[in-house]
Amino acid sequence: MNQKSFIYYEVHGTKGPYLLMVHGMLSGRAQWIPNLEALASCCRPLVVELFGHGRSPAPEDSECYTPDYYAVEFERIRNELSAEKWFICGQSLGAALTLNYVLKHPAQVVGHIFTNSRSALADESMDETMEFVAGLIEEKGREVIDDFPLHPSKNRRLSPAIKSALIEDANLVDINGFSNTCLYTVAGSSLRHLIHKNIVPTLLIAGKFDRQFMPLIDFAKTNFPNLELLVLDGGHAVNLDVPDRFNEAIMEFMGRFNLK
Repeated sequence: MNQKSFIYYEVHGTKGPYLLMVHGMLSGRAQWIPNLEALASCCRPLVVELFGHGRSPAPEDSECYTPDYYAVEFERIRNELSAEKWFICGQSLGAALTLNYVLKHPAQVVGHIFTNSRSALADESMDETMEFVAGLIEEKGREVIDDFPLHPSKNRRLSPAIKSALIEDANLVDINGFSNTCLYTVAGSSLRHLIHKNIVPTLLIAGKFDRQFMPLIDFAKTNFPNLELLVLDGGHAVNLDVPDRFNEAIMEFMGRFNLK
């Protein structure tokens, strides 16, 4: 695979192992605002932004949006930082990307944390739905993004400051980049058929008010080896809804491993 584009990333904190943090659709670095300060006390959170989102480019080449290309990008960043091993955290679509990486590079991952992610565990193809969304974007433009169910303006649980920051990030989303994310990142992103191969200690922090995701939890508990489950009083963006409990859970999980 020829490297064509690099995703944006930034490191927070100055001590401890790296923690790669990958957001979902229509988000950006603001996804982790309530988490970074607490987590930086025990690790170095490393925030990336997906192609077409935030400060990352929106390449024309569709290959750049595939989960396998993101796995290459994550490895590039790890090597660039000379991190022998690190922790991984994925939110929503980001969890499908982190899980794909973990399955490909288990030796480089100490532990994996992920949140509600239909794209990672979906039991049906999203290809037709994503093709429909991409068609609407071509027809109607940016209004499709603004009306998208995951747009932060529709989240009623957020504080005004965080909501404003997330909307600013959503406003940076490139139209073509979002369309390519639908077509080449979301479509075919489910790893439901591969999770039985997981060998990395994994913590699923689920928000119980996300009704679309809750039915997938039983499947994960039965079929996902090395999985620990924590259900919190939050929704799809559980790290934003109950940040203190989310932060505590990650720090407790990471603290089990003797890393500096």
